Amino acid sequence: MRLRFHTLDVFTRAKFAGNPLAVVLDADRLDGAEMQNIAREFNLSETVFVLEPRDRVNTARLRIFTPASELPFAGHPTIGAAVLIARTRAADILARQGLVVTLEEEVGVLRCEVVERGGAPLARFTTPRPPVRIGEAPPLDLLARSIGLEAGDIGFDGHTPSVYSAGVEFAFVPVGTRDALDRARPDPALFSSAMGAASGAYLYTRDTVEESSAVCARMFTNGLGIGEDPATGSAAAAFAGVAHAFEAPEDGEHELIIEQGYKMGRPSRIILGLSVAAGRLVGVSVAGHAIGVSQGELEL
Repeated sequence: MRLRFHTLDVFTRAKFAGNPLAVVLDADRLDGAEMQNIAREFNLSETVFVLEPRDRVNTARLRIFTPASELPFAGHPTIGAAVLIARTRAADILARQGLVVTLEEEVGVLRCEVVERGGAPLARFTTPRPPVRIGEAPPLDLLARSIGLEAGDIGFDGHTPSVYSAGVEFAFVPVGTRDALDRARPDPALFSSAMGAASGAYLYTRDTVEESSAVCARMFTNGLGIGEDPATGSAAAAFAGVAHAFEAPEDGEHELIIEQGYKMGRPSRIILGLSVAAGRLVGVSVAGHAIGVSQGELEL
């Protein structure tokens, strides 16, 4: 059996930046164990498999795997798959006016708008569920030690550690400076137990590299088979809950740029949209560019 695949760099306009992604097409003949083996072989933060949709009104169904496990939802596979499907199935329409791709994931159906912009396609999806706060963050001292920082490094302007999910759970850790962000290192003896069910620790600071960014972030994964992620769309979606809780934005539409991956040499730019009405967070979107890097065939 031969299956076509593509690799893309996501949340960037430039090759060899952003978050690398493998997309395997026409994957209906594969079972979950085979998909997991292929994801382990690619050894990227995520590999996404494109299947026929369960509901023919939708464009495709996606299954998303890290090297260690399957995920119900992830942002950079959604962005990358939407861009690739748009370019391979309807390049002429995309070039003229953009188009909408609807993708079935375990978390729900995601509606993705894809347009050609800035030399690389940009995809934007609305999250199928709003972010929700889940339980409490680990105790401050344990949390700090688990990521190699001091308790005094954590927190700024009323921001305190919190746990949110928009389909995947993350522990959000505000740090006061980019120096502290750069110094963070998970302690193997403490990190997993401190994180509990969270898929990772998402550290963020207002001390950004780019002036146009709202926050600079790093994400250390928990049990996903990778160490640090260069760009995490599912965490960005959940971060909308953090931004709403601690910043209390006024009613209307808001757009934040999250920079991630700079410490890794994989600069990534995630565009996070928040819609607020009557003080409530009623809509969240995640957007980013993606650019093709390679393509080939798997021999199975």
